[in-house]
Amino acid sequence: MSAYTKSMQELIDCFKKMPGIGAKTAERMAFYVLKAPGDEMVKFSSVIRRVKEDMRFCEKCGNLSEKEICSICSDPRRDKTTVCVVEEPTDLILIEKSGRYKGVYHVLFGVIAPLDGIGPEELRIKELLSRIKEDKVKEVILATDSNAEGETTALYLSECIKPLKIKISRIAYGIPVGGNLEYIDQATLIRALEGRLPVSNRT
Repeated sequence: MSAYTKSMQELIDCFKKMPGIGAKTAERMAFYVLKAPGDEMVKFSSVIRRVKEDMRFCEKCGNLSEKEICSICSDPRRDKTTVCVVEEPTDLILIEKSGRYKGVYHVLFGVIAPLDGIGPEELRIKELLSRIKEDKVKEVILATDSNAEGETTALYLSECIKPLKIKISRIAYGIPVGGNLEYIDQATLIRALEGRLPVSNRT
């Protein structure tokens, strides 16, 4: 039997569902909500509701957006002929924070993972190939993670793109084997972007 009231326990359970939040942290967050000024929590709940209602994924690249086309894809200053392929929108945001990449992106929403039942058809690969042709893309940067699934996905993509006769690069320098982009610092990520190698030259 819980020592908390029903509503308090429900709030704690909600926080525990968040990634990286354990029981103790969930309890602290619940007590913060309880003690915080009412107007602050009203604003907090309003922001959550607005994000759920207004947030969507860019129809072109898959980035987070409040419009059909995100601010990056609609920015005339971005180089539309260079496309950086990432697994998730969080990877896109991390690369953007580096401030060094001036091209556009394409989010796959996952990687090829046969053991999890995820094949190429579950990813946005067809959309990528269509963009390459329609936008006259000159270079595709494969920025999937360097773990087994990320490498498998990068290899599959390179095989799909090669017939299109454009430059294919793989983000590599400075990224440790088995590492995830989410945990890479910005300085290392900048070196990885600047030190990318053509896929055809990799052994």
